[in-house]
Amino acid sequence: MSERSPSDRSDERLITATSPRAVLTGLGRRMRSGDLGMMPVIVGLTIIWIVFYALNPRFLSSRNLVEISLDAATIGMISVGVVLVLLLGEIDLSIGSVSGVGGAILATLLVYQGISLPLAILIALAAGLAIGTFYGMLYTVFGVPSFVFTLAGLLGFLGLQLTILGDRGTVNLPVSSWIVEFASFSFLSPLASYVLAVAAGLVYLAVSLRTVARRKAANLSAPSLTGIGLRAGLLIVGLVLGAYYLNIDRGIGYMPLLWVLTIVVVDLALRRTRWGRHVFAVGGNEEAARRAGIPVNRIYLSVFALTSMFAVLGGVLAAGRLQSVSLDSGGTDTNLMAIAAAVIGGTSLFGGRGSAYAALFGMLVLQSIASGLNLVGVEAEVRYIVTGAVLLLAVTIDSLARRARRSSGRG
Repeated sequence: MSERSPSDRSDERLITATSPRAVLTGLGRRMRSGDLGMMPVIVGLTIIWIVFYALNPRFLSSRNLVEISLDAATIGMISVGVVLVLLLGEIDLSIGSVSGVGGAILATLLVYQGISLPLAILIALAAGLAIGTFYGMLYTVFGVPSFVFTLAGLLGFLGLQLTILGDRGTVNLPVSSWIVEFASFSFLSPLASYVLAVAAGLVYLAVSLRTVARRKAANLSAPSLTGIGLRAGLLIVGLVLGAYYLNIDRGIGYMPLLWVLTIVVVDLALRRTRWGRHVFAVGGNEEAARRAGIPVNRIYLSVFALTSMFAVLGGVLAAGRLQSVSLDSGGTDTNLMAIAAAVIGGTSLFGGRGSAYAALFGMLVLQSIASGLNLVGVEAEVRYIVTGAVLLLAVTIDSLARRARRSSGRG
């Protein structure tokens, strides 16, 4: 039998342990080694919800949770791209301006040029891909630091947005437009939401069983079937109960559902494809990745292109949500929220560590803070202070975790 690595044996003990003491021991071991995963943000989100519920019970009402999901999805979509670029240890400071350009292109083509909505969206997304590809060429061909060319892009594309909108300043989308309906008024039926919840649990079960089969075939340790079945059952119950509670109000919106499905697809691409493994490798150690034969330049090009495309997609969704595009679309707050969400969600600023789900949980944290402070009547400036403090805490935790990994020899 093949020799198992210490990390394999540790993971097996953590997964198959049944006693609370064993679980706590495993968690403590992971924390000491700096392997925190999504735990800090999940704990933080739970504390935030408990505190705001105690201050105002309406915070956890079905109506407010539906509003949080709708408001989080627009900037949350932009944050998906931020996660990708942070995994490379780079940054994109122009995502807000690029999202504003995307929204301006959509609105102008749709309202003033009479172009169909699907074609207008495709043109906007193509513009995002072109912007990101241009960024990637600046980095790979000319060696310009990402901080510099995206800072220049923040200003340049803001000017382009103003040019596209022109003297009009604000372009109102038709209320009857499909993008407006999709972003604010389209929700799954209760039956469809329950079917989707069960299907998600069954997909998790099937993927987990396939993973077990592959690990056993390779003579590696594998999670117990009992544990997998229990987790799948708990996931289905949790998702069904969540759907039921949201259905008390309007239910699960199409736009938040698109956001979550996008995160799932990006997560699978990062964890299950060669491209995703190369992204982590380049972000962890570019020189080692280059010597291993990984096409480093193509990875940078693809990630910058996707980051700008997700920024445009977020701008398109924001236009539908607000039913208009103005000079303020994609403003400074957009940059702050999108980057902060990725970092607060657990994506390392140093590259090589993170998850697509950081965009989900990080954005929920920020939107929960904004919603909770509004409900308790706190001024907007306090929200910025609290958001900055939470961001600082997340970066501090990331730095401490990185130091712990170094001291434990895990990089």
